[in-house]
Parts: sequence; structure tokens; C-alpha cells
Amino acid sequence: MKRIVTATMAAALCATPLWAATETTTLKVPGMTCPVCPITVKKALQKVPGVSRIDVNYPQKEVVVTFDDAKTNEKALVKATTEAGYPAKCVKTREN
Repeated sequence: MKRIVTATMAAALCATPLWAATETTTLKVPGMTCPVCPITVKKALQKVPGVSRIDVNYPQKEVVVTFDDAKTNEKALVKATTEAGYPAKCVKTREN
């Protein structure tokens, strides 16, 4: 039993990269045309694992998303907004 627990713990440690970092990306979402649109975009992004912060700038039609790069990436963020009816484009990314 001790070997199983040790093997399970080792596998869990190996499954999570030690070099994971928090990144922030800005998505341009031109389809946000009304004050309700940001709510839908934010809800879609909240469902993406690893997303920790979402700041929507409706007048600029931009969303700044902070996320754990070991759990998600820009492609998944764009996919989430697109599937919610708001295609997005990643315009800049920075590592925190």
C-alpha cells in the first residue's frame, strides 16, 4: 500500500510542470457591442480552468485575462469567447 501511495504522489508531482507561470493576455473582442456583452464574455472565460482574473474594458472592446499557463493558454481563451458568440484575437501577452 505504501508503494502505491508513493507512486501516486510521484505521478501527481510529475503531472504538474514546475515551471508554470502566471501570464496575462489581452484579447480584442470586436463583437462586444452592447453593455450586456461583457457579462457573457466574462462568464465564458470564468469556465476556463486556470483563469484567475478577468478585466473587461467594454469601451475599448478588450479583455485582460490572467491565467496559469500550466492549465490553459491563449488558444483556449479565444476558443471560449468564440464558442460564446464573441470571436476574439490575442493582441498581447506578458508573463507576470
